[in-house]
Amino acid sequence: MLVIEAGRLEALIAQYLWPFLRLGACLMMAPAFGARFVPARLRVLMTAALAALVAPLVTAPAVPLFSAQAFLIALQQVLIGVAMAFVLQLIFDALAMGGQLLANTMGLGFAFNVDPLRGAGTPVLGQLYMILVTLTFLATDAHLLLIQMLAASFTSLPVGMSGVDAALWWRLVLWGGQLFSSALAVALPGMAALLVVNLGFGVMSRAAPTLNLFAVGFPVALLAGLVILYLGLPSVQGVFLASLGEAFALLAALLRLN
Repeated sequence: MLVIEAGRLEALIAQYLWPFLRLGACLMMAPAFGARFVPARLRVLMTAALAALVAPLVTAPAVPLFSAQAFLIALQQVLIGVAMAFVLQLIFDALAMGGQLLANTMGLGFAFNVDPLRGAGTPVLGQLYMILVTLTFLATDAHLLLIQMLAASFTSLPVGMSGVDAALWWRLVLWGGQLFSSALAVALPGMAALLVVNLGFGVMSRAAPTLNLFAVGFPVALLAGLVILYLGLPSVQGVFLASLGEAFALLAALLRLN
């Protein structure tokens, strides 16, 4: 007759619970994994499968499962997972913000569509950039690198009461500035070029006051914006790859993988 002791059962549950919390918190919010078009059940199933693979690497702390210490450890695992997803998700939001700035400049600010990643309304240009960087993220196997870093984090940053250093948390807060710097790096060249076009129409309006600038200027500005958009797509991808490299470097420091 098989007899399972209560302490042994709690230790077995904790062995799988801690990695499940860290992995689940990250995959529920990470780019591509946490998109609205990915069913929640599929994300839970993926998290459970990864937790089963990672569990042998985890050294569960010797604390009662239903205790204040266990609650703090669980909260810490969730914060680590959310922090990892935040670092990567911020880059995607920066590109979407850059596309929105450029869309407002070229006259496409009123053209909204449903974002498949979040299910909310976003300008079509921001959605285009979001789809572009998502495909780049998957094509460069960055999603596999994220899973690899998650698995390695249980060795470099084991489950326990000691977590991420306060200095790294502050560095994570400063990473929020990447939202504006990357957005400007994407949108500023196109906005500067469109500013020259608008200045040209301003000179034309002074030379020919009877010219209907709305009927003539809007199509020309839109066409110039589309040309600038086409020519600037390689630079958008370059900005994203550079930001992605910085994000993974920050994750390596956060998880003590250096």
